[in-house]
Amino acid sequence: MAAGVLYAVSLDVDSAVIDEYLVWLRAHMREIAALPGFTSAQLFEQDEPPAQPGRVALSVHYTLRDEQALADYLRDHAPRMRADGLARFGGRFNATRQVLRQIDAA
Repeated sequence: MAAGVLYAVSLDVDSAVIDEYLVWLRAHMREIAALPGFTSAQLFEQDEPPAQPGRVALSVHYTLRDEQALADYLRDHAPRMRADGLARFGGRFNATRQVLRQIDAA
């Protein structure tokens, strides 16, 4: 069986829209977590490094069963889902992404 994959999305959000953004983000996370191959989604507020003044730093961690599930998401769903966030919040947030593959378990 292939090792799991962690898809991490770091978010830098304008604090003026954070309440509305969190409502949208939680629904967005539920939609993604319901897709085939996703096994969990967790939301974190980032303490270090601290967010810039007037900003909130968040990190969303999605766990997927394997790399194929991530490839399917990126091909079939990501463009539409990313466009939704941009349409709602425009330049009020920035997102960067990481893909991490587990190589060892404790």
